[in-house]
Amino acid sequence: MTRKLTLWLIALLLLGTSVQAQALTELTVFAASSLTDAFLEIGTAFESANPNVRVVFNFGGSSTLATQLIEGAPADVYASANPNQMQVAQEAGRILNEPAIFAHNELVLVTPSDNPAGIESLRDLSGDNIKLVVAAPEVPVRQYTDTMLEQLAADADFGPAYRDAVYANVVSEESNVRQVMLKVVLGEADAGIVYSSDVTPDASDQVLRFPIPAAVNTIANYPIAVTTGSSHPDLAQSFVDFVRASEGQDILVKWGFISIEPQTTTTSTAPQELTLNALMAMLATLVRIIWGGVF
Repeated sequence: MTRKLTLWLIALLLLGTSVQAQALTELTVFAASSLTDAFLEIGTAFESANPNVRVVFNFGGSSTLATQLIEGAPADVYASANPNQMQVAQEAGRILNEPAIFAHNELVLVTPSDNPAGIESLRDLSGDNIKLVVAAPEVPVRQYTDTMLEQLAADADFGPAYRDAVYANVVSEESNVRQVMLKVVLGEADAGIVYSSDVTPDASDQVLRFPIPAAVNTIANYPIAVTTGSSHPDLAQSFVDFVRASEGQDILVKWGFISIEPQTTTTSTAPQELTLNALMAMLATLVRIIWGGVF
């Protein structure tokens, strides 16, 4: 009797597990490779808020992902590193609604931590025997890099010769920005141009990071949208909303992205109140002095 009861309990437990597994909804998100760390954390947070959901990611170059969508790859959400690739997917009829910007990013120059070429700024990228790695022309980070170099070419301090010398030093064009970063970390290049968010905590001690002046740095805009043919469009929209809401934005900022939320500066009124109080005290003292002098 006890044995039968045990078997029944095991069967019920297995049945419950099976039903639970069947009830799990899978949400497929195509996302630019630069979003890897941030989106993995966002996915975990979204699953915590939606226990019956499992988020599955496909990370890659935005252009590669757009091509996969056009070829019919199933997805619920597409997050691109620039509006151009989102437009490509839109024109192919793979985007359901109007894309929304959910994050910004900016370019940085990185070298291996030992900096074998002695690079200190953008100007050094045109030097002799510099091994520069960049992304392939169709990848968003490369398009932002090209824009930056065109701006420098128009600057009298650099000029077209500088731009041409930099391109001549390119030894590798990678399929996504994470591959650019990897080449630099492994010491296979003297320098690379990546996003600020690619200098993750894991990589920060393996590279040196040099800021790019704001005047020539291009701010990257990241759009996100629900895809046409999504099996769960309402859930997909919930994910999009989650990414753009405070919790998603906090995670993106943690991983080096620039939030879409207004950056408010809290200005304390205390110093003004203190100044006013101090002024009143000074006036009171002055009145007492004058009053005392008169009388």
